[in-house]
Amino acid sequence: MIFIYVFVGLILFILLLSGVMPGKYNVSQTIVINAETGKVFNHVANLNHYRDWNPWQRMDPATVSNVEGTPKSIGHKYSWEGKKTGIGSLTIRSISENRNIEFALEFIKPWKTKADDLWDFQDQQGSCSVTWRNTGELPWPMARLMGPMINKQLRNQFAQGLKNLKETCEA
Repeated sequence: MIFIYVFVGLILFILLLSGVMPGKYNVSQTIVINAETGKVFNHVANLNHYRDWNPWQRMDPATVSNVEGTPKSIGHKYSWEGKKTGIGSLTIRSISENRNIEFALEFIKPWKTKADDLWDFQDQQGSCSVTWRNTGELPWPMARLMGPMINKQLRNQFAQGLKNLKETCEA
């Protein structure tokens, strides 16, 4: 009987703890790339280049991908399906040449969720400062409990992706 009380108490504690954890995440990383802003912008806004630098696509080279639409325009879309990367898509929602891009990011598997993937580019006289941000919901209860781990993992992956983008653009 004590086991049941302890078990129920533990479940209630976990549910209460997840109730006070943040319901959203917001991850941001910035890097300076020694290349013209237009070149850097093109590597992000033209999704035909996505596999060249994206850390998740590099993680699973067997991923099957498809690019649709006109590069650097609203509706341009990259979709993927892979064992490690799951199933999802990235679609340009808004774009301002050499300034910013807003993507709609949608995951279908291993879990269904949506997020905003935002990019800002600032010209620095021959170099480009690039900021990559991602925001989304953390559903209650489990995702909220995993929020700190998700934030840390995304920060590391964004840092790697920006490093890959830097290497690609500076080559």
